[in-house]
Amino acid sequence: MTRAPGTRLEPYEIVSPLGAGGMGEVYRARDAMVNRDAVIRTLPEALAADPVAPARTSCHACTDGGDA
Repeated sequence: MTRAPGTRLEPYEIVSPLGAGGMGEVYRARDAMVNRDAVIRTLPEALAADPVAPARTSCHACTDGGDA
């Protein structure tokens, strides 16, 4: 399901789509709680139901100039 700019996925607000493919859709978002940009990946239903798939799409948070 494609999400439109302005859609809220608490605490994130979708800013724009970045890409889509077999592993889902990727969006540029804004994290209102910490006032910074974020990247959101959404999985297709078939992958979201697979208990192993979400683990393959790990979550990382980086600060400017650093790695998570």
